[in-house]
Amino acid sequence: MATVQVWDPLIRIFHWTVAVVFVANYFFNEKGGDLHIILGYTAAGMLVLRFFWGFVSHGAARWSDFFPTPSRLVAHWSSLLRGEGYRRLGHTPLGAVVMILMMSCLAGLATTGYMMEETDMFWGVEWVKDLHWGFATTLLGLVVLHILGVLYESCRLKENLPLSMITGRRRR
Repeated sequence: MATVQVWDPLIRIFHWTVAVVFVANYFFNEKGGDLHIILGYTAAGMLVLRFFWGFVSHGAARWSDFFPTPSRLVAHWSSLLRGEGYRRLGHTPLGAVVMILMMSCLAGLATTGYMMEETDMFWGVEWVKDLHWGFATTLLGLVVLHILGVLYESCRLKENLPLSMITGRRRR
């Protein structure tokens, strides 16, 4: 079966690096420990790289290719309600919303993490800790939603979408 390159290496590295960092920091690392902080900076750096890559890349990685405009969202939502297929090589509009929300939570985590650890002004301030925890918990919920969406779309399209984030390729 013919395939086409959808996800370039930088996108796949970003995806899996952030996934591993999030799981490690949320479930395994000591909160506020050295490894937690190093991995947090790693995720923040990847996020900055991904942000700029969205302007200079091509195809599915480009912001203009998948940004969830109102018309794209309405078309996608309408097709789901009618039970019709909606196929895109890159993110669906609803998937793009979840991705943007996840990246926003990552930015919030990086900002509040920096505030807690690197500034005297916010060190030990409860609302900053609470906001950091809120971003982390929200991101966990979005990750679950992302995984469920990928599994749903994989079944609906009869295509292994997680594999495409490893190989970079999808059916034409």
